[in-house]
Amino acid sequence: MDLNISTLAERPELEGPMWGMRDLWPEFMMYDPVGWANIGRIVRELPEYVLVATDAEGKVVARGFSVPFRLDVDGRRELPARGWDEVLLWAFSDLKHGREADTVSAIEITVDTSALGQGLSHRMLAAMRANAGRRGFSELVAPVRPNGKHLEAASSIHEYAFRTREADGLPHDAWLRVHVRAGGVIEAVAPASMTVSGSVEQWRAWTGLPFDADGPVEVEGALVPVHCDASRGYAVYVEPNVWVRHRI
Repeated sequence: MDLNISTLAERPELEGPMWGMRDLWPEFMMYDPVGWANIGRIVRELPEYVLVATDAEGKVVARGFSVPFRLDVDGRRELPARGWDEVLLWAFSDLKHGREADTVSAIEITVDTSALGQGLSHRMLAAMRANAGRRGFSELVAPVRPNGKHLEAASSIHEYAFRTREADGLPHDAWLRVHVRAGGVIEAVAPASMTVSGSVEQWRAWTGLPFDADGPVEVEGALVPVHCDASRGYAVYVEPNVWVRHRI
């Protein structure tokens, strides 16, 4: 596919079409409060870290969000166990306080459903690495959401993250495989990368499931079971991700 990848700073007119992309994100993931509060801020305050891809006809077919932050500072220095949520909070805290960034973190790469299966995620990752390099960074890190983990929600993320194929030693998971082929190194698990909590009524609306009994509930698209406390009227999903480090 012919692809033109630019930053939103270069092509601000693509913001509307970018948000209008069709995607496969599970409904419940739209209700992580950290993401809800900050994803729009990336567009407004860091448009040079937002990538938008258009096809030969000018249709937006993929987007990629990233954020700069400082890792080498007291209280950090290791990629956070709270992964995606924590790095967003770090990035906007650093921006507010004028702290110079030394690392870029990927936040999201999404491909429109009409363009799946054409290698666009690989190209968006390469473009994100290149964009970070052009801005003077030597590292891109990514709290990766393994795209096959939802098929075995009961499996340990600590085992799944480092599982490899016997034939070539590459990761078992396809999205982790893309990162490793691009030069990334799987570094650690972020066991609490995103947290979505809600009432059982909200979870019923998000998933169509009853949420009427205490215990784990396997939800389509969730990487681990959702913990339901029906007797108290709430349920909580704590998503694990896998930290991958790219040298640029």
